[in-house]
Amino acid sequence: MSEVTTSTRHVAPAVAIGLAYQVVLRQLTSRGRLIGLSLLALVAPLSGWALGSADASLDDAVSLVAGVGLGLVLPVVSLVFGGAALGDLREDKTLVYLWLRPMDRWPIVVGAALAAMTLTAPIVLISVVATAILTGVGNGIVFGTLLATVVGLVAYVSVFTLFGVWLKRFIVWGLAYILIWEGFIAQAGAGVARVALRKYTRSILVDRTGADLDLADFGLATGIVVPLVVAAVALGVAAWRLSNQDID
Repeated sequence: MSEVTTSTRHVAPAVAIGLAYQVVLRQLTSRGRLIGLSLLALVAPLSGWALGSADASLDDAVSLVAGVGLGLVLPVVSLVFGGAALGDLREDKTLVYLWLRPMDRWPIVVGAALAAMTLTAPIVLISVVATAILTGVGNGIVFGTLLATVVGLVAYVSVFTLFGVWLKRFIVWGLAYILIWEGFIAQAGAGVARVALRKYTRSILVDRTGADLDLADFGLATGIVVPLVVAAVALGVAAWRLSNQDID
């Protein structure tokens, strides 16, 4: 009787988060993925160095950081790690090993998202902040870039973790969101841009630098709070979805 009770004891949330974190971190850490994304991330600092060597203006530097760093490197790296955090486990049928344990579903989602953020953070932060430094314009661009990148990282990884739970081809849908919605449709006007995370990271950067940049008219508080709320909602929906789907 005592053995049965012990084996079916509900796993505490903190323990469940740690377990999911370890499993997902191990699954996400592949040499090819890390090397490929690191090479992609080099595009931003190389662009920053090239711009800085040409005596760039503040507006040009902010535009580069916003376009290449916050608009390309940040969301793409977040998509690969965030989407795969649970998406890969679901697709290769190994999510069942976490699913069968007596634990709530939300700690699995939180642990997976934290693992994705752990791998995303060094690649993205080094790349995007280095870009800001290499432009050589000063005037708050480095701190503004750091703040915008951290906020954006939490939001993008959380949203793409939801994509990985809900959608089979999460990479395709994620790229469609980044390239088509944020890169094209959201440029049509301020109303549409309100549902694009890029607008909020750009707003943080503009608030800290005073540069002139399109679709970046939110205040600092809005630029920070809204993406973090989106992140929390995305993880909550992902946990609900995980609790209500069949795992093979």
